[in-house]
Order: sequence, then C-alpha cells, then structure tokens
Amino acid sequence: MKAIAKKKPAVSRAARRREAGGFSMIELVIVLVIILILSAISLPYILNYQRRFKAEDQALQVMDFMREANQLALTKRRTMRLEIDLTDNKLLLIDEKEPGASDDTEVKAIPLEQTLEVRMDQIPTGISKPNPPNYNDAAYAADTIGHKRAGTTVTGHNVWAARFKSDGSVVNGAGTLISANLYVWAPVAAANTNPRNKKEVRCITMFGGSGAVRYWKHDGTNFVAY
Repeated sequence: MKAIAKKKPAVSRAARRREAGGFSMIELVIVLVIILILSAISLPYILNYQRRFKAEDQALQVMDFMREANQLALTKRRTMRLEIDLTDNKLLLIDEKEPGASDDTEVKAIPLEQTLEVRMDQIPTGISKPNPPNYNDAAYAADTIGHKRAGTTVTGHNVWAARFKSDGSVVNGAGTLISANLYVWAPVAAANTNPRNKKEVRCITMFGGSGAVRYWKHDGTNFVAY
C-alpha cells in the first residue's frame, strides 16, 4: 500500500516574502507611521530639555574660557584677556602681547546664546548673590581699549573684561585685582529681568587673587556651590 504524501500547508504571500528577506509595502508604511508618531511625541520633550539647560551649558563654556585664559597666561608669561562682548554676543579670548591696544589680538571667539534665551548682563530679579563671598557683580561698559580682529581694530563694544596675569591674578584695566559674580540665566521673555525658572539660574564667582572659579546653582531659594 502506497504511503500518502503529506501535503505542505499553504504559505501566505507575506510569509514567503519574509522568508525571502523582504517586507511588504503595507508593513513598511506601518513601521514608518509608528516612527513618526513616536517622534512627534518625544520631540517636544527633547526640545524643552535642551532649552532648560542652555544657561548651564553657557555657564560651563564661560568657566572653560576662564580656565583657558588663566592657563595660557601662566604658560605664555603674558596677559590674556577674557571678554564677554554683548554687542557681538560673543565670548572672546584676547592675547595682550605687549602693552597697548595695537598689539592686543583676538585668538579665539565663540558665539553666545541669543539674549531671549540666555542673559548674562545682570543678576535676575528676585535672586540674591552668593554670600559668602558677597563679591561685586560683573559690570559691563564700553570697551575703550580695543583689540585686533583679522587686522581690524574692534572697540566701543559693551563688554565685561577680565585680564589674567602671568602670576595667576586677575585684574581690571587699571591693574586692580577684581573678584566678581557673573550670572547666567534664562529670562521669562525677551528683555525681561525675571528668570524663567529660579532653578535654572547659574552663577560663576571668579577670585581675582588666584584666577580660580566657583560654580553655583540656584535651588529656588539660594545658591548652592558645586
């Protein structure tokens, strides 16, 4: 008696396509729709997260520039000037090769966040400075010294400047030691002096005698050193 051959079960077209390593157009469209939905849900959270930390990122950049200026002054044995230029909205590192504006040369510059996102020009309303050390706040003024940028003299900008000396100290234009608090914060709206969130306010304290810096975060009530 002959054995009855078992009939293989029918295989669907989609299954045969998967076995061949491919996907149907419908499957691809479904995957694409799922990706788009997930992106639409997560994108606002990602953008809000980035916005919340813009002030902190900028504060860390400023501290990096301060440390770099201090290190270059010590190694090159000459004064390096750090400027926060509100006119150009840039952070500058200037080599004061010799006394006199004609020799001061911009060696590094990075753009700052737009002021509607991050402000650095004053302490925000409702915030008290770190105490101790209770230093003066950084004050901006028109630059009367100037510096060279690609062969052109830049002067008259609204800046805060700190000169890092070869002995490790930090002085102002008159050669006097300066220690200062510099605030970095997000305003609630453009040209507004109120912070969007007190917990986003950051402060940098610079010690004129040594060029050291201290970093502060506001906890909603007071500054806490980190």
